[in-house]
Amino acid sequence: MPKQTKITKGVITVAGVGTRFLPATKAMPKEMLPVLDKPVVQYIVEEMAESGITDIMFVTSSQKRAIEDHFDRDEALERFLESKGKLDRVQPLIDLCKKVRFFYTRQSEPKGNGHALLCAKDFIGDDAFAFSDGDSIIDAEVPVIKQLVKVFNEVGSSVIGVQRIEDPQEMTKYGNVYAKGTKDKKIFRVEKFVEKPAVSKTSPFGLIVGGMRYIFTKDIWSHLEDQGKGKDGEIWLSDAANSLTQKKPFYAYEYDGQYFDTGNKLALLKTTIHFAKKEGLL
Repeated sequence: MPKQTKITKGVITVAGVGTRFLPATKAMPKEMLPVLDKPVVQYIVEEMAESGITDIMFVTSSQKRAIEDHFDRDEALERFLESKGKLDRVQPLIDLCKKVRFFYTRQSEPKGNGHALLCAKDFIGDDAFAFSDGDSIIDAEVPVIKQLVKVFNEVGSSVIGVQRIEDPQEMTKYGNVYAKGTKDKKIFRVEKFVEKPAVSKTSPFGLIVGGMRYIFTKDIWSHLEDQGKGKDGEIWLSDAANSLTQKKPFYAYEYDGQYFDTGNKLALLKTTIHFAKKEGLL
C-alpha cells in the first residue's frame, strides 16, 4: 500500500482568450461567465476546497484581473450587504475565501495549456497536486478531485479522471484514453492518450477525458519541459501526459459525476439549465 499523501495544492489554468463568447469576453474572462449566480470558475474552486485543497494557483493572462478581484474580500461591500440584511448572498464566497489561499501567475504568451501549467512549477515544487482547466464543471455528490485523491493514495501515481461513453462517433469529439483494466473495474492503467481520434480508432473501453481533472506527481515537470511544440505550434498537456505514460505508471479513474463543458454557448446554456432544475428554478 503506497504511503498516504495529503494533497493541498491545486492549479487552475485560466489564460485562454475565450473567442467563442465574444463580444461578452472582450472585457470579462470566459471563466467568469455565470452559471446562475456563480461564475464557472467558482464551481471548480469549490470542488478543490471540498477535496482538501488549501492553496490554489491560477495561471492567468493580462485580461483576467476580474478573477483575482472575485476571490478577494471586499469588506466595504460586505458591510453594506450586512447593513441591508443581505450578507447571505455572498456568505458562501466569504467562507470559500477563508478556506483557500489564492496565488496568481501569468502566462506571458499563449503557448498552450502545457506551457501554462509549467508556469506553476515553482509554486508546486516536488509536491503531488491537483489540476483542472477553467472551463468544466462536474456535478458530483463526492467532489471528483476528492475521488481522484483517494485513487492516487491507492496507486501512488498520477491519475486522470475519465468518463465512459458508448457512441464511437461521439467519442471523436474528445481526447480518448487507451488503457488496460485492473482488478478495480473503475481504475485503468493508461497506455496512451489520443486527441479526437478517427471513429475507427476510438478507445476500446469508451474512455474519454471528461473535465480535465488530474492528480499529478512531480514527474510531469520534466515531460512538460522536454515537450516540443505540438498542434498549432503550442505545448500541450496531453502530449506531456502521453510521454509520462511511457515512463511511469499512470492511471485513469472513471469518476462518479456529470461533466459539463462550458466552453461554448450551447454547452454553457445546458449547464445553466441543469443547475436551474437542480435548484428547483425550472
